[in-house]
Amino acid sequence: MSPATGRWLEVGVGTGRFAAALGVTDGIDPCDSMLAMAAQRGVRTVKAVAESLPYADRRFDGVLVTTALCFLAVPEDALKECHRVLKPTGRLVVGLIPADSPWGRLYSQKAAQGHSIYSTATFYEPVETIALAERAGFDFRNAYSCLLAPPETFDGAAQPRKGIAPDAGFVAMRFTKRLSGD
Repeated sequence: MSPATGRWLEVGVGTGRFAAALGVTDGIDPCDSMLAMAAQRGVRTVKAVAESLPYADRRFDGVLVTTALCFLAVPEDALKECHRVLKPTGRLVVGLIPADSPWGRLYSQKAAQGHSIYSTATFYEPVETIALAERAGFDFRNAYSCLLAPPETFDGAAQPRKGIAPDAGFVAMRFTKRLSGD
């Protein structure tokens, strides 16, 4: 993803690592310590949950949801909230670790072993994520895949690939807001 233009919100901003690197202006997260780190990186932060965004309708040019969808109690409600806060020409970018990828299987195994973070995650496949987004009022536009080698052989050298690559450890998908009546 190229640097964001306009006003963007990251849902599940965490430490603000992605928001700061991508020029995302605002972020929400339910965790105070994460919000403090994001604020130190220059992100305007608000303590909130994705299913109830504390912003007016049509406020943002874009919404970024990076590796947070798997931690949401009701992801479809969160995506509906993203739709609500986006301007009519707004874009949604969802980044996820596909459930059936080598990376998704690694994190699912860690979850089964009681990992403090991943034990609460529900990983999705890209096709499931597209369906969730479409039900929330979005149209899928394109995707890029990376982490194209399994965790045990990953060396960081592979370039992102356009599209949804089988076995990709990370997929970023871009959606546009479907307007009422479409």
